[in-house]
Amino acid sequence: MFIDYARIIVKAGDGGHGIIAFRREKYVPKGGPSGGDGGCGGDVILQVDARLATLQDVHYHRIYKAGRGRHGSGSNKHGADGKSITVRVPPGTVVKDAGTHELLADLVEPGHVFLAARGGAGGFGNAHFKSSRNQSPHEATDGQAGEERELELELKILADVGLVGFPNAGKSTLLSRLSRARPKVADYPFTTLQPYLGIVKSGEYRSFVMADIPGLIEGASKGKGLGIQFLRHIERTRLLLFLIDATLPEPVEEQLRVLRQELEAYLPHLSDREALVVLTKQDAWVEAPNTETLQEEGHRVIGISAVSGEGLPELVHMIDAELEQRRHGETVTVKENSFYDI
Repeated sequence: MFIDYARIIVKAGDGGHGIIAFRREKYVPKGGPSGGDGGCGGDVILQVDARLATLQDVHYHRIYKAGRGRHGSGSNKHGADGKSITVRVPPGTVVKDAGTHELLADLVEPGHVFLAARGGAGGFGNAHFKSSRNQSPHEATDGQAGEERELELELKILADVGLVGFPNAGKSTLLSRLSRARPKVADYPFTTLQPYLGIVKSGEYRSFVMADIPGLIEGASKGKGLGIQFLRHIERTRLLLFLIDATLPEPVEEQLRVLRQELEAYLPHLSDREALVVLTKQDAWVEAPNTETLQEEGHRVIGISAVSGEGLPELVHMIDAELEQRRHGETVTVKENSFYDI
């Protein structure tokens, strides 16, 4: 099961108390203070684990409590520190405060850690308060409480390319043809009910990661269809592919307008990200669609058929070239000869 959201409660350990004690040794009638300090409480730490792909584990285990520090004891013995715990999360996990929705951490790289809750400091025993003026202090302090908070965890999968389109536009078929990913493919809407990732080989030593998300419909930003619950997964992508079914009666320009409108409603300026317009199901076209308006508006357009394989090598080449420019921080300019005839 693909789970990309979880709410958890993290409770760090409380610090142990310091104690009041005095030396009571034979032949030492006026022994000094010997109360030890309390141990510190354990921390709760989030750490990225590259072996994880979803938030399933933390979704079903909502409360995480670290160990508390032990109290101090006589003979200046300090209490042991509480045991810290590490909660493992997949790469791409965003951590927010559940109450304020404040962004606390964006955990991307394997091994990245975030201190989710800090353990309380241990209290001081009376030996800590001994001074030249007070040789026998009767004073000790309690350990501090460990932090406790409720967190929201959101998974935003890491991909170079995000596929955006209406249900049954051919996204899953394209991903299955270009990679080894095997999303469910069928001739009816909403076949894809969860995001899928695939690695697409673009050269002898080159590849990129492509993400297929469930299809959008007009009004998705208002909760229609599957809503926009999965759009967070294309926020990190460097390139968007707008897949448009050119066999439908709706003009390709209108389909693209609706898709961009839904992206904009979800996150302003998301629709402004670098993108290619991919007209699908070329093998079923009665006649080639008119893309003159799209090209005049600066869109790069290519026609493909994931079934017959038409246009797929050219599409991979376009994506690879675009990502290579992004890697080197270059600005992509649209030129007339950058369009493929369809």
